[in-house]
Amino acid sequence: MADYQFIQIERRELCTTVWLNRPERHNALHAGLIHELQHSIDALSQDDTVRTVMLAGRGESFCAGGDLEWMRALAAAPFDDNVEDARRLAYTMRTLSLCGKPTLARVHGAALGGALGLIGACDLALASRTAVFGATETRLGLTPSTVAPYVVAAIGERAARRLFLTGERFDAAEAQRLGLVHEAVDAPLLDQRVDAVLVELAQGGPQAQAHCKWLLNELRGRDPSVQNLQGLEESARSLANVRAGSEAREGIAAFFEHRKPSWAP
Repeated sequence: MADYQFIQIERRELCTTVWLNRPERHNALHAGLIHELQHSIDALSQDDTVRTVMLAGRGESFCAGGDLEWMRALAAAPFDDNVEDARRLAYTMRTLSLCGKPTLARVHGAALGGALGLIGACDLALASRTAVFGATETRLGLTPSTVAPYVVAAIGERAARRLFLTGERFDAAEAQRLGLVHEAVDAPLLDQRVDAVLVELAQGGPQAQAHCKWLLNELRGRDPSVQNLQGLEESARSLANVRAGSEAREGIAAFFEHRKPSWAP
């Protein structure tokens, strides 16, 4: 794994954590952090020794959104440079969303602006009850353009309309009600609860989990009531391919032999 300046990689048995590491700026996003985040997620996605990827923030906050000094410089940059920089953020969100491993956001402190996209792009999200959320871009005359698809996928268009337009801040209980995070727990219990979820994730076959992620991306936007014959054939072949694989054979054998499968801790 490469050396990084703005993130830290922490490897454990059940999880590899990507720590956003600009605590003095509340882990605000800028070009360097975005580049390192995309590179690290892409590398971990292809690493067979990695079971789960967790995204977390050093210091007082998960991520306070975009770095305003960086944005001010971009506003004065040539338009093509501005577009290229925005494209990098969009690709980083896409890389996180398509990561071949289960992804988990550990949220505390401020989670504003682009942070909502990071959370929405992860498969699971757990938050401290004291975390504060907000799609605050419009209050700066900006829009959540590159992160909007992931926030809308998490909370729905109707809720996103309100939050994007008002820019209001909301607490972890509301984030859970909206579906942005799956659980909100007392701050001292956050890591304990995260560890429990990681244990649950470790019970699943890595190849099966990666296939589930692929399948969900394929199904996004499809209406099952009007699924055509090609779609039916694709879903049937998907099941047959997985069922005939070595991981499925091991999992079924373990069930009948009353033991844990080889991948489970």
